Amino acid sequence: MKAKHGWLWGWIFLAMALSIILPNGLLAQDYPTKPINLVVTFPPGGVLDASTRMLAARAEKILGQPIVIANVGGGAGSVALGSSAKEKPDGYHIVSCVTTGLIRIPQMRPVPYKLDDFVPILHFAQPQTAIFVKSDSPWKTLKELVEYARQNPGKVTYTTSGVGSPMHMIMEFIARQEKIQWTHVPYPGGGPALSAVLGGHVTAMSDSDGFPSAKEGSFRVLAAEGEKRLKGFPDVPTVKELGYDIFNEATFLLVAPKGTPEPIIKKLDAAFHKAMEDPELPGFLDKIEIQVSYRNSQETKKYLDELYVRIGKMIKDFNIPVEK
Repeated sequence: MKAKHGWLWGWIFLAMALSIILPNGLLAQDYPTKPINLVVTFPPGGVLDASTRMLAARAEKILGQPIVIANVGGGAGSVALGSSAKEKPDGYHIVSCVTTGLIRIPQMRPVPYKLDDFVPILHFAQPQTAIFVKSDSPWKTLKELVEYARQNPGKVTYTTSGVGSPMHMIMEFIARQEKIQWTHVPYPGGGPALSAVLGGHVTAMSDSDGFPSAKEGSFRVLAAEGEKRLKGFPDVPTVKELGYDIFNEATFLLVAPKGTPEPIIKKLDAAFHKAMEDPELPGFLDKIEIQVSYRNSQETKKYLDELYVRIGKMIKDFNIPVEK
């Protein structure tokens, strides 16, 4: 009887082990078997939306299933991330976001998620941002805008795509260093922010969505916010060159809810990385001042963990208000 029971328990343990091991392998082999939902954390019309849609259109051909995109703006990406963190981790709900929503927002105000609630798929682009005004405004340089703000406390307003975004922090850094006062008017995304400037509702914009308008002539670029000068506007200085020791290092990335099987993450990483090889992609992204760049899932995780610590220190050093 003991031998019989031992044989039976042996098969039970083997079955349990296989039930744990096999599904992930089978998921990776069969996945995807239905459309994949991809949430973009900003409204339509912005650079994250445009770059994500172009990349997804190529990745779905590789994966063999449609990628259905939905835009959920608000809170510098935190609204979409908050709802996405609760989705089933089966590979059929992924998110295109900016590091702002994952790194900065959870350290500045209460949100229903944390960085560890997501697993990175890949980092696919490095957006460029700048400080813009309308082309018919009287300010030709950032210095002129700063001097106007100094002489007219509180009169200058500027917009970004959200409180706590890198663009918000850059503008507040400048204000503190120059001891001036200007008012932040956040919008749920770059598209609405752009409309606010063009409509004369705010004085300036610190964001990434003004480059097409600048190339068309309705916007003027006062300063680039990246570490290097812009390809499309090589004569425009960076804020660092103008004496402000800060730059925007935000990145675009894809993430999935925590618990998504690693084989599925690897399959998504490979598909989107392959999509990045499309020869039309760099030219398209250059037009909106976005640089194609890549980190795989593990590299992105390491980068995010290090960035979280570095940004936390900056929030304290810059005295950025933190909600409890």
